[in-house]
Amino acid sequence: MVDVDMVSVVYATPSNQWIVNVPFSENMTALDAVKLSKLSSKHSEIEYHSLVLGLFGKEITHDYVLQLGDRIEICRPLISDPREMRRQFIALGKVMGQQDNDLKKS
Repeated sequence: MVDVDMVSVVYATPSNQWIVNVPFSENMTALDAVKLSKLSSKHSEIEYHSLVLGLFGKEITHDYVLQLGDRIEICRPLISDPREMRRQFIALGKVMGQQDNDLKKS
């Protein structure tokens, strides 16, 4: 459970998740919270200039003013466009989420 005097900053990779609670202050922005979390010192792939942030799954700007209990998500860039991946799977006669050995050959 999150302390009401805190905001959380979340960063995740496919194999791990980090949640850092930082003290909330009036007029704190999303970028302020990310900097206070110091996650960028542990994860060199986090770059402030190209940082995409979210709040409970919705994209926000760096200057978004936070409220008590907010959870800021540091978003990683997509490796590929999901729509394009789906088109490629369909073109190959495959279904997303199935492995090749699971497909039934006709």
